[in-house]
Amino acid sequence: MTASATTELPVAVIGAGPAGLAAAAHLLGRGIEPLVLEAGRQVGAAVREWSHVRLFSTWGEVVDPAAEKLLAPTGWTRPDPATYPSGGDWADLYLQPLADVLGDRVRLGATVTGVSRAGRDRTVDADREQQPFVVHITHDDGREERVFVRAVIDASGTWAAPGPAGGSGLAALGERAAADRITYRVPDLKDPAVRARYAGRRTAVIGSGASAFTALAYLADLARSDGGAGTKGVWILRRGISGSTFGGGEADQLPARGALGLAAKAAVDEGHADAVTGFRTEAIERDADGCLILVGEDGRRLGAVDEVIVLTGFRPDLSFLGELRLGLDERLQAPVELAPLIDPNQHSCGTVYPHGHRELSHPEPGVYLVGMKSYGRAPTFLAMTGYEQVRSVAAAIAGDLEAADKVELTLPETGVCGGAGLFDAADAQETDGGCCAPAPQLVQLGAPATVGTAEQAPAGGCCGQ
Repeated sequence: MTASATTELPVAVIGAGPAGLAAAAHLLGRGIEPLVLEAGRQVGAAVREWSHVRLFSTWGEVVDPAAEKLLAPTGWTRPDPATYPSGGDWADLYLQPLADVLGDRVRLGATVTGVSRAGRDRTVDADREQQPFVVHITHDDGREERVFVRAVIDASGTWAAPGPAGGSGLAALGERAAADRITYRVPDLKDPAVRARYAGRRTAVIGSGASAFTALAYLADLARSDGGAGTKGVWILRRGISGSTFGGGEADQLPARGALGLAAKAAVDEGHADAVTGFRTEAIERDADGCLILVGEDGRRLGAVDEVIVLTGFRPDLSFLGELRLGLDERLQAPVELAPLIDPNQHSCGTVYPHGHRELSHPEPGVYLVGMKSYGRAPTFLAMTGYEQVRSVAAAIAGDLEAADKVELTLPETGVCGGAGLFDAADAQETDGGCCAPAPQLVQLGAPATVGTAEQAPAGGCCGQ
């Protein structure tokens, strides 16, 4: 296939979430046909799985400008820019109307199983860059298909690959066997069946980010409600408690994000949750009553819990990109030029240097990982970051390098700075403005609890109150 013929091909966009659909809108604005491939049966399939969770960004921050321009002729009006949508609102009121405008350019139930250069596996150099990309697809009905495209924008996210409970990055011993008592998502406590699962019971929450804050706040709300008496959270932190543990609070430039941390702190202060610090889970065991015992790498055994919510981040699925030449950071699995800008080992401010197609490029020209997937294992991704990424990438694919290089993005600060560090030293002391933590210890703020002991569980939930 000639180079001129290749430029007539569409651009594959993997994933019909916020970044993927925005990429399609920007490509159309450049006169380039997108082909959006979504594994789910609805657009925004991943977003819909956390439809009950409210975003900490407003409507004004989660609608892409090119997408809004595409929607305008349909009579679509953006909801009040100052209000906060839930995941369900975002999917129903924005992503679905956008997909409707894109029409048959969006294919649902289409799982990408492989991407390569046509006729060239990963090892072959000859005329490699002159070949189009070939994308292998498996449809819901089992039918297989391959399509040829001029470029690939992977916006498939990381939702399908949550991190494990194990502190070493591997599943804890017994974690898979305890799958019936473990969830890797923030539970929807408005669902009566889910509510009954957690009401009056002890639940361990493993994680230290916004999702963990949300889960702790939800459990505390349940504990305060009718029928929720005895609901207790056990917050498992791999780090210690420091001034940055609960986020930036009122200093966060995204007020709702700061409020999440304050709600988690209130849950602990009011005794609805206890915090166990410096605890890296090595094993999950069952006791004689079927309750779960978390065992730390240091040998500590925590008091029994009924349920475990694991919120330790997500990882990119790179399996279907194995025949492409990607340049990924060895730690974060993010593009090598982007990784230093977002590395949580180095900073935690939430402010990211403006970046676009150059930072997102790979040794394989024409391939871009965008959106959540571009961050690899790094946290704190914001929708507006993805929108600026895809604007730059679409311009680059169109050959407008002047526009592609003009990347402008100012992100709201978290109110937390000073070098987060993912692994606090055991003897580190908290300093003003820093993020160091005290030695690992059990921290009980609020009402006393039995966390950290092997006491006999009282009546109620199988693991007590």
